[in-house]
Amino acid sequence: MEDLIRQHLEQGRTREAFDLLASSFQDRIYRLAVAIVGDRTLAEDAAQEALLRIWKGLAGFRGGSTLSTWIYSITRNASLTALAASRSRAGISMEEPSALAVAEGHGRPGAPARAVLDVEAMVGQLRPQYSQVLRLYYMQERSYEEVARMLDLPMGTVKTLLHRAKLELAAQLTGASVRKV
Repeated sequence: MEDLIRQHLEQGRTREAFDLLASSFQDRIYRLAVAIVGDRTLAEDAAQEALLRIWKGLAGFRGGSTLSTWIYSITRNASLTALAASRSRAGISMEEPSALAVAEGHGRPGAPARAVLDVEAMVGQLRPQYSQVLRLYYMQERSYEEVARMLDLPMGTVKTLLHRAKLELAAQLTGASVRKV
């Protein structure tokens, strides 16, 4: 498929190349965005932004890397941008009843006290590089090599990030602080 897309590009048929690219890669773009941002709605926005960036840059693609690597790089950057934007907009008002109840140390009136483990929320509290590596490796079941390629990182860095992410998750569970390395 990549050869056909490149052929269209060489012939100046950018629209046809993009149509093929979008039909071939849109599911992978979306799955990568979900793995990075951890939220399906936000991932849809990031995937759309990635496709827009791909469309704008497609005519200038010169083949310095494989097409799939170029697409993953654009998707990763669009996803990280969307994630950063959502975190800067995110905020919970302490005036909200549910936030106030949590802050005061008790849940809903009449509700039994119980511990609930929300792994997705815990992963969402990690640094972005930790959460995206965890999501790709464990939740998307990618290999070290795939994660390294998708994030454009050395495999040793991926393993280190996974290790540190697990340490931070363990610290969240126990309430301990993690020594920053």
